[in-house]
Amino acid sequence: MLRTFQLPGLLLLALLSASSQTGDQPVVTFTLDFPGSQPEHYSVRMQSDGAAHYESSGRLSPDSDETDNFDLDFTASPATRQKVFELAGKAGYFQRDLDSHYKNIAFTGKKTLSYKDGKRSGESTYNYTRQPDARELTGFFQDLSSTLEFGRRLHYDYRYQKLALDEELKRMEEMARSSPMVELPAIASILQQIIGDATVLNVSRARAQRLLEHARTP
Repeated sequence: MLRTFQLPGLLLLALLSASSQTGDQPVVTFTLDFPGSQPEHYSVRMQSDGAAHYESSGRLSPDSDETDNFDLDFTASPATRQKVFELAGKAGYFQRDLDSHYKNIAFTGKKTLSYKDGKRSGESTYNYTRQPDARELTGFFQDLSSTLEFGRRLHYDYRYQKLALDEELKRMEEMARSSPMVELPAIASILQQIIGDATVLNVSRARAQRLLEHARTP
């Protein structure tokens, strides 16, 4: 099992699925705490069957004192869960200290990666890591959080300030053009709500439609 990351992708997913049926399915969790940032706290918990949960808390905007808590259950794509669990395996399931312990490096948040299945568990907390696979996984989860935080703001704007939707959707379109947004289908439901609401500006509904089509593109 310590070398499952070397197996072909389809076989790895089959083994992960088999583990889930025994009740000992692998779980990877990433948590970041960074006071003063947006959000100040978030965590992603992903099971080998794709079931995932995201939760975050922080200010709604840089100039706001109001805070907001957000929770979202979603199903990670096969490509995402394959990537997450392969990188976890290559990083030794976080059973060793990941922190670089550099003294003169800027603080970018307290990060924790953890892994657990029926046979092993590991957890490491760090500010910056030199371990390449853990570093790649950190960046991947941060990109995932960026996508889901767009969803959080869209939910808020749709409920309380629909005129603000267009600016947020415009930012999403710009980001999607520059690089693929990780797990965009996870926030497809709010895009569908916006598209189907005749009280939302047509330009905003058109942006949401383009983003939804982008989310559906393999």
